[in-house]
Amino acid sequence: MLRIIIGEQWFFRTRLIGLQVRSLLSAAIYQKQLRLSNAAKASHSSGQIMNYVTVDTYRIGEFPYWLHQVWSTSLQMCLAILIVYYSVGLATVVPLLAILLTVLVNSPLGKLQLKYQIKLMAAQDRKLKAFTESLINMKILKLYAWETHFKNVIEGLRKEESQWLSAVLMKRAQKLVLFWSCPVLGSAATFWACYFLGIPLTASSVFTFLASLRIVQEPIRLIPEVVSAFIEAKVSLTRIVKFLEAPEVDGRHVKKMFDGKELEESIFIKADRISWDNNSTRATLRNINLVVKHGEKVAICGEVGSGKSTLLAVILGEVPHVDGKVQAYGKMAYVSQAAWIQTGTIQENILFGSAMDPYRYREVIEKCSLVKDLEMLPFGDLTEIGERGVNLSGGQKQRVQLARALYQDADVYLLDDPFSAVDAHTAASLFNEYVMGALSSKTVILVTHQVDFLPAFDSVLLMSEGEILQAATYDQLMHSSQEFWDLVEAHKGTAGSERQQDHASSQKPNTSKQEIQTIYTKEEFGETSGDQLIKKEERETGDTGFKPYIQYLKHSKGFLYFSLSTMFHLIFTVGQLIQSYWLAADIQNPSVSKPKLLTVYTVIGFSMIIFLFFRSIFIVVLGLRASESIFSTLLSSLFQAPMFFYDSTPLGRILSRVSSDLSVVDLDLAFKLTFAVGAAVTTYSSFGVVAIFAWQLLFVVVPTIYLTTLIQSYYFASAKELMRISGTTKSLVASHLAESVAGAMTIRAFREEDRLFSKNLDLIDTNASPLFHNFTANEWYIQRLEIISAIALSSAALALTLLPEGASKSGFVGMALSYGLSLNVFLVFTVQNQCSLANMIISVERLEQYMHIPSEAPEVIEHNRPPPNWPAIGEVEICDLKVRYQPNSPLVLQGISCKFEGGQKIGIVGRTGSGKTTLISTLFRLVEPTEGHIIIDGLNISTIGLYDLRSRLGIIPQEPTLFSGSVRYNLDPLSRHTDHEIWEVLGKCQLRGAVEEKDEGLDSLVVQDGSNWSMGQRQLFCLARALLKKSRILVLDEATASIDNATDSILQKTIRTEFADCTVITVAHRIPTVMDCTMVLTISDGKLVEYDEASKLINKEGSLFGQLVHEYWSRASNFTACGD
Repeated sequence: MLRIIIGEQWFFRTRLIGLQVRSLLSAAIYQKQLRLSNAAKASHSSGQIMNYVTVDTYRIGEFPYWLHQVWSTSLQMCLAILIVYYSVGLATVVPLLAILLTVLVNSPLGKLQLKYQIKLMAAQDRKLKAFTESLINMKILKLYAWETHFKNVIEGLRKEESQWLSAVLMKRAQKLVLFWSCPVLGSAATFWACYFLGIPLTASSVFTFLASLRIVQEPIRLIPEVVSAFIEAKVSLTRIVKFLEAPEVDGRHVKKMFDGKELEESIFIKADRISWDNNSTRATLRNINLVVKHGEKVAICGEVGSGKSTLLAVILGEVPHVDGKVQAYGKMAYVSQAAWIQTGTIQENILFGSAMDPYRYREVIEKCSLVKDLEMLPFGDLTEIGERGVNLSGGQKQRVQLARALYQDADVYLLDDPFSAVDAHTAASLFNEYVMGALSSKTVILVTHQVDFLPAFDSVLLMSEGEILQAATYDQLMHSSQEFWDLVEAHKGTAGSERQQDHASSQKPNTSKQEIQTIYTKEEFGETSGDQLIKKEERETGDTGFKPYIQYLKHSKGFLYFSLSTMFHLIFTVGQLIQSYWLAADIQNPSVSKPKLLTVYTVIGFSMIIFLFFRSIFIVVLGLRASESIFSTLLSSLFQAPMFFYDSTPLGRILSRVSSDLSVVDLDLAFKLTFAVGAAVTTYSSFGVVAIFAWQLLFVVVPTIYLTTLIQSYYFASAKELMRISGTTKSLVASHLAESVAGAMTIRAFREEDRLFSKNLDLIDTNASPLFHNFTANEWYIQRLEIISAIALSSAALALTLLPEGASKSGFVGMALSYGLSLNVFLVFTVQNQCSLANMIISVERLEQYMHIPSEAPEVIEHNRPPPNWPAIGEVEICDLKVRYQPNSPLVLQGISCKFEGGQKIGIVGRTGSGKTTLISTLFRLVEPTEGHIIIDGLNISTIGLYDLRSRLGIIPQEPTLFSGSVRYNLDPLSRHTDHEIWEVLGKCQLRGAVEEKDEGLDSLVVQDGSNWSMGQRQLFCLARALLKKSRILVLDEATASIDNATDSILQKTIRTEFADCTVITVAHRIPTVMDCTMVLTISDGKLVEYDEASKLINKEGSLFGQLVHEYWSRASNFTACGD
């Protein structure tokens, strides 16, 4: 009893240490990624970081348990050897040599497994990186009809991973055969040694030896598991240490004083050279001399890629290599060019950890023009925003960012082109109310391409090719800088020549405080969890019985391979019984000579090893085939899932399955399933032996089995639920990590690292809690089981001693006793394997949830494929189109009907959130119509395959997206065009010079998210894709929002020339972009308000388009007046 109590405490403590180590490393990784430098991010993608937390920390957390198995197994073996010595004397040397030889042979296998494990984890990183990138950008893949290509890329990486996985599993199988053979061959060799040394083989000595051997054979068989755990932990620890040693953003070049209100200067920069990469021959910024006084308003303008965003990054301390001096004083607030939105409510995003001040909050909502938007949302500011703000428009996301910055009440505001994503009316309102109103006493540095606002600034920085050409007031620049004059003139050119004299003023929205108050009156919305976009993660509940096991085995002939491996294990177990029976029956039979006795025994042993070998092979085949089938099904299901699935499912939920759950299925599940069944077979065979050769013991055995089953059912009811809860809480950790990796720069700018780290610790603790209770329940179960088996064993031994003399052969009694003595060991190992299996099979349940997602329409409908040249004309007819995102949600588009003639240039305008992007999504069938249809060249697009539709349309999306790889790969991933054609379109898109500057040319590196290229350059790359594709119908969805006016003017001319005979549908906030369109479609609140020629709409009384144009021209006129 003392051994049981102490032993279970030992197991419990090792598990607890492992959990604490796992939590510690998870927290350290999270904290590190918040400080990771830009260069280090190129080496550690978000997918790899996810792998460190979900897979590597798990492997290391398992190690303490296995580490203690090393010395405990060694101690058990030493004690067994002492017992064996008293049984067979000098022949004890033989089993010692057998164990030593086994360890020596295992050494090269272990080294190979270590090598293969390193390769496997590296391949897993590459696969997860590609998987993560595809999941994040799934909307882009669908718009371009690239799903099949990127799916093939991931499958190729998976194939490479499978090669190393196969190698690792085979080495593991070989070690299994080696260590499982050791007791079999060791016993035979020992008996032969006794024969040759003249040591008498009696029933007493033989079965004492066998009993000792059976007690330690399970610990010996565990040695391969110990070695595998050690190798996996070593590889994982090396990877994590390498990550933790990666370069950080230290900001040592920037002197920051956060209380800068009394200082005259807010920003001071004097630097000869500033660079993201110290090895680069060309600096990112050069000769920067900048002084910004407290309360000053500074605008930064310049062409695409001139270094505007980098200058803001320098002030934030993000750029690592600065040859000079940078000083920044006061609390900073930063609004990034690509909006970073957290999963949660709008209110949580705006507060960003600050305490609620109702008065200030109401003011912020109003200043950021969010009042009307919040009224339209189902729960106002308590509406949950999907990951990356998927259920908000681009303009709404930017305004939430602006509100977050304003609420912080900072001293210095760094705004990176926030107005490019909003319409002219909203931009004017934001500039007047936000920049010039709410921030009137603050220091503001605004990057912008909208020159309308420049006259109001105290200073304007004109940047080009990484240098500040001039810094002066607007008037001074107009008179002294030809480059600035050209920039302004380009804007005048795009503003159109037909100026109206009766300009309508850009009025501030007339919103009462009572109206604002109703937006976040919580009682008005009642229960806010019902129809939110992000649903609570689903999980199985209750006892699912054999369902998850059947789900696992149904893949790729799994039942066959499992049956074969189980059959060979059964034969192995029967072989052991036959060996023991042969000895028991004839050990004292004078008619059977000792050589014959031992020869038969040895032949049976060698036969068993053959079956062991085949069992191990089929375990590997089962594991590989099942994991390949599961991965393939999961991949197909995810790539065929509709966009609503990605909008409503946090990335972490998917990645936790693709990383940790799939890793369990890959490496562990097949072995654990076979071992659990095999251990049960061994245990029940031991019960059988005891019952057959000493039937009186059935009075002990049957109650033992009954009590074991009763406690087991009680335990599993809780344990399964705990592991399911662990899976869902692990997804929360993964989601928070993925979100923080994407927004690390914003988090650092607001100095919110500690708060988010604290939140991460809470999530880690939440995840650790069910794990803690799970292994606590496990030890509770095993402790009771050991007590029952110890009582049963004592009772059995007592019963055997009370048997009348001659009631049974001494050999059979010895056999029964040897099996009985090892029964508690086998029982415990059986239960431990079953508990581990029950925990692991939850991974199959979780993977199954995403393997049968309702899919989109088929990619190709063979009996209804469009003609090869479709669409030949480019005519688009929209008929009574109604769209809603969810069955019970309100209509987003409400009965839109219109017709775009082939070759026409169509402009789509409307306020932010009016439904413009939804209309485009419906055209590409990212959203299916609730009612109505769209006809292109006489063909209803709902009747053809998605690939046939999307591959024939061209689009430059609202959010420019680049993928890891080269420039060539990003422009032409399907390799359909020559380098000459690519260079030609780069020239047309004003990108040729930027690419030629790179030493690698078209092979120049593009990192994940394209973050080593400016936002404007990324939009130009997307334009280049469209030029290469040359579709008959082209959609421009805010395509030039992040491009300066001069470049925009050139690109508009390029589009007009290159797509002269094509239908071009332009969604734009810049009114000049749609002024030369043939027709203009105006949308408001999901309804078609007007559809006519631009010139007619301008002059039409009450026209919404006319109002938008007047607002834009009003700003342009104000700017002209200031310029004059």
